[in-house]
Amino acid sequence: MNENNQYLTFSLAEEIFALDISSVREVLELASITRIPRTPPYMRGVINLRGHAVPVLELRRKFGMPPVSDTVNTCIIIVEVEMGGDTTIIGTLVDSVREVFEMGQDTIEAPPRMGTAIKSDFIRGMGRQGEHFVIILDVNRIFSAEELAEVSATAPAPVGATAPEEARA
Repeated sequence: MNENNQYLTFSLAEEIFALDISSVREVLELASITRIPRTPPYMRGVINLRGHAVPVLELRRKFGMPPVSDTVNTCIIIVEVEMGGDTTIIGTLVDSVREVFEMGQDTIEAPPRMGTAIKSDFIRGMGRQGEHFVIILDVNRIFSAEELAEVSATAPAPVGATAPEEARA
């Protein structure tokens, strides 16, 4: 059975990457990002997403690519990441979002051993979109459990959060 999956494609530098659409919650225009002191270099800060502080991570820095200035095309992809059996919401800063496309599972090749800007541990596979190769990322493997725990610990409480019931009594 040939199963087609949908992927959201985006660019970092000259490379095209993709995330399984099932892990993507939404795509946002670049918003005001509040920096948090003493965080890893790849953590840009947090944004207010409907009353919740969501950490925003720069994939360029995480992948060891040189940083660039934000442009009108810079976007934040909000993704769900599995962390210790729980789902964590994070924002990933990318140069631009391209499109959603379908790709048959049988057309995805194994990750290459070398020749990409990122470690192959993060790569689910390689696909093609027209004449271009697409690096399909595994969002649950981009950041280690320790990195996600560190990011979660730095995110402030949700905006407008109230004290637990016991504390209000």
